[in-house]
Amino acid sequence: MAATIAPPVPVPAAPALALKPGTAWSDAWNRCLAVAPEAFQGDRVLNLWAGTWHREGRALPATTPVDGTPIAGAPRLDGPTAARAVRAALDEHRAWRHTPLDERKARVTAALDALTEHRDLLALLLVWEIGKPWRLATADVDRAIDGVRWYVENIDRMLVDRAPLPGPVSNIASWNYPMSVLVHAMLVQALAGNAVIAKTPTDGGVACLTLACALAVREGLPLTLVSGSGGELSEALVRSPEIGCVSFVGGRDTGARIATAVADLGKRHILEQEGLNTWGIWNHTDWDALTAVIPKLFDYGKQRCTAYPRFVVQRSSFDAFLAAYLPAVRSLRVGHPLAVADPSDPLPDLDFGPLINAAKAKELADQVAEAVDRGAVPLYRGDASSSGGHFLPGQDTSAYLHPVTLLGPPPSSPLHHAEPFGPVDTIVLVDTEAELLAAMNASNGALVATLSTDDPATYQRLAPQIRAFKTGHGKPRSRGDREELFGGFGASWSGAFVGGDLLVRAVTDGPEGERPPGNFPGHHLMP
Repeated sequence: MAATIAPPVPVPAAPALALKPGTAWSDAWNRCLAVAPEAFQGDRVLNLWAGTWHREGRALPATTPVDGTPIAGAPRLDGPTAARAVRAALDEHRAWRHTPLDERKARVTAALDALTEHRDLLALLLVWEIGKPWRLATADVDRAIDGVRWYVENIDRMLVDRAPLPGPVSNIASWNYPMSVLVHAMLVQALAGNAVIAKTPTDGGVACLTLACALAVREGLPLTLVSGSGGELSEALVRSPEIGCVSFVGGRDTGARIATAVADLGKRHILEQEGLNTWGIWNHTDWDALTAVIPKLFDYGKQRCTAYPRFVVQRSSFDAFLAAYLPAVRSLRVGHPLAVADPSDPLPDLDFGPLINAAKAKELADQVAEAVDRGAVPLYRGDASSSGGHFLPGQDTSAYLHPVTLLGPPPSSPLHHAEPFGPVDTIVLVDTEAELLAAMNASNGALVATLSTDDPATYQRLAPQIRAFKTGHGKPRSRGDREELFGGFGASWSGAFVGGDLLVRAVTDGPEGERPPGNFPGHHLMP
């Protein structure tokens, strides 16, 4: 008798995803119009100077990296208008620097309370404008608010025998942390007695920054927020004699030009620049700990100045490293940050969403293809199915790049010596400690590094030879704030160091002849 074969049991199709109700860009924009009508008009944001919101500026079209939806673009000013804004900021500075500290603390606290009230809207803007998953977007807002509250509590002792700078502080920052880096710095600078100028990042974050500044200006804080190309506005925001300090966070090319300008002018400066942060593996056996940390290193698609895109691995441990690394990378979840299967579902806890734009995703994909053509070995290439497939039906995914891991990037590839600023890991194998150190120091200075080794004595011996400002023993290091010092080595930093008291010292004057600790032309001075 022939055996009866049971028919296959149909696997139910996964429910189609949809935007969580109330999270569409139109929802966020309408809330901005309601909360801060002085700063948002029609379909555009305004520029802020002299305590007033201005319609001047050429608004360029923009789309979100999340799914290609049109969003508000930055209203770009020309150089002469930016110079007017700087002169107005100097007038605000001259009045604000004489405002009693208790009043400054009260106004900053009121601004923080307003930011707290609208925390979810600020985070939703970050999701749409720069593609941060909800967990990371809310963390960015919370870190800004909590960090500045710490400074309010401690500012009295920090300002003993110190005074505001002669002119306002000018801020030019990258797009990836609008709240916890840029707004945080602006509010601390104002708390210390300075008027503050900021340029909105070219690639995203203008609506979030506009809302944050609108809430702060209502409390009487002397903030200026302008948009425009760096080349056109640099004369005003960097070289103007009215500027008391320049604070820059971004790439090395732009940073080098600003460093030259401020050095020629003898101007106070804080210049944080990219570097190839590396993770070394040498005589290491705690592979479970490495597996646990790998997913965290991919937060926000490694679009962070303290991301670790390079692993330098002892050749004899390469098989064990891969056994620990690959399962962790395969577990990563990538997709639309606001897509849910059911309207009542919470927003997804993704490791990352899109890159900042489709051009960046293509650039990295092209670099990966070119590196492989020149001899790099592809060890892992993620795709939508391996990363969870968390996308809307028919969604534009041109800004998404799934995790990639390459072994041995060729020296001719940018992936060999530069920070990719995306979810592309490269691995270099070494046989000696000298090779380990040379590979970990490939970019002439970095912000952070980590060395995983079982022997504390080995760590103590090798760590001082790694050219990174912070080096961890088997654990990642971060930018840090509050009590923690932050700076860099080589081409990754120039000017004053920051963190805790030093962030305040960097934007205030102390005893005659004092120079803030940091990297300045002609010498290196540690605190």
